[in-house]
Amino acid sequence: MAKLAFLGLGVMGFPMAGHLAAKGHEVTVYNRSPAKAEAWAAQHGGRAAATPAEAAEGAAFVMACVGNDDDLRSICRGESGAFAGMERGAIFVDHTTVSAQVTRELAAEADGLGLGFVDAPVSGGQAGAENGVLSIMCGGSEAHYAAAEPVMAAYARVCRRLGESGSGQIAKMMNQICIAGLVQGLAEALAFGEKAGMDGKAVVEVISQGAAGSWQMANRHGSMLDGKFDYGFAVDWMRKDLGICLRTADEVGASLPVTALVDQFYKEVQQMGGGRWDTSALIKRLTR
Repeated sequence: MAKLAFLGLGVMGFPMAGHLAAKGHEVTVYNRSPAKAEAWAAQHGGRAAATPAEAAEGAAFVMACVGNDDDLRSICRGESGAFAGMERGAIFVDHTTVSAQVTRELAAEADGLGLGFVDAPVSGGQAGAENGVLSIMCGGSEAHYAAAEPVMAAYARVCRRLGESGSGQIAKMMNQICIAGLVQGLAEALAFGEKAGMDGKAVVEVISQGAAGSWQMANRHGSMLDGKFDYGFAVDWMRKDLGICLRTADEVGASLPVTALVDQFYKEVQQMGGGRWDTSALIKRLTR
């Protein structure tokens, strides 16, 4: 069993760190709001640290799941950042969804300090984190990935290295691009069926078994029809992710017309006061 640190205890990080402790790892946690770190330590028997550097001291692996590029930079850099507390040969594993640019930037800094760096964004949402069945898309050296993969297995259904540094983040962008179009299509179908007088749940029971079936259909159609959006991945976070996708598309010369359109639909949901609603709230635009 390894000595680990976990930085960031939001709806994803809290249960992910819990799975590591349940596997017998020695886990020290850090969170920007200390009360949450103390609550985690009380529940799981680990230790709460006051800074990322303190949490990282002596850890073979430092896992992170924070909010955005700037959050990631802040927990890595400076005298209180994780890099300052890590020993040569330790590996930083970033589960945050961020830009490939900041990933490559920090990976280069880590390499200069004799540290490993694996970008490992996840998919599966809060339920996937709680149940330990996340999909993890990784970038980084083969050696660093091979060392970190058995640790990530504590909360993974599938975990794969997809290339060098930044590849995990590009794969996560592809994941979010797929989801955006699927949720919009599902929202349109359900709203259309409702206006046409159909029983949406009965229809989904049939069409979900055919070519139209998807994870989104299976797991979100019921709550969409019931108008319940108080769980899962928030609209605010989806817009952050889609913004990364659209900026990266400009950089690489790719066209994302549907993604750009759905991003604006999510902006409308935010303007309706739904920034913290689940991403399936796209249907609210069509049924209000």
